Amino acid sequence: MSAPPTRSRARSAGSFPGAGGLRETGRLFALGLDVIRSIPRRPFQFREFIQQCWFIASVTIMPTALVAIPFGAVIALQLGSLTRQIGAQSFTGGASVLAIIQQASPIVTALLIAGAGGSAICADLGSRKIRDEIDAMEVLGVSVVQRLVVPRVLAAILVAVLLNGMVSVVGVLGGYFFNVIMQGGTPGAYMASFNALAQLPDVWISELKALIFGFLAGVVAAYRGLNPPPGPKGVGDAVNQAVVITFLLLFAVNFILTTIYLQVVPPKGM
Repeated sequence: MSAPPTRSRARSAGSFPGAGGLRETGRLFALGLDVIRSIPRRPFQFREFIQQCWFIASVTIMPTALVAIPFGAVIALQLGSLTRQIGAQSFTGGASVLAIIQQASPIVTALLIAGAGGSAICADLGSRKIRDEIDAMEVLGVSVVQRLVVPRVLAAILVAVLLNGMVSVVGVLGGYFFNVIMQGGTPGAYMASFNALAQLPDVWISELKALIFGFLAGVVAAYRGLNPPPGPKGVGDAVNQAVVITFLLLFAVNFILTTIYLQVVPPKGM
């Protein structure tokens, strides 16, 4: 006996290669739109927002500072060696500062926000899900997105922007130390090349990247936390999936933003 036509069509649509990934991508995009729509709604969960800011900052500040110093040092050493080979030692400072501010700082910040803060958000929401707390809130008519997701996403954004500024300062100081002290560069040439190459939009694009990366980390962590596989093991799997998905997204978005920025903002003339 053959299956009814409607059931057959539904089965063929469900078994379409890549259909599951498309559905997950669509649901993730829908959650991001729900978060944006829910931000101006009242009442705003200010106390939850402050608690999440404090928690995310407490688990990311020290690792971020410890990673920023060697990251800036590696960039300064690599660029110092490269510029010495082509006879452009005077541009080492400007090139390393631009690399740290435009690329390294937002990526380091996003990796730690996703790895430390995002995993904690995903684990918290996943635990609430398997304890049926999320379902109970929905039965009572409480918006889970407005009550739980929005404060966590905004906290990830705020901490990412602030950490990005801290990583930029620490990375530039680390690059200055290794270029001037370890490689024999002069402070005057370092600062002169920085003034010649850097411009204010470089700082704005760095902070914009941190804002977008923080939003992505918060939304992905919340989505995987609200939709974990069954059981406690599923929560652990959801945390791992959230971190991997965030890393893939931020590298793709970083490529797009960098391409647009280089086309829109011309390099500073010498």
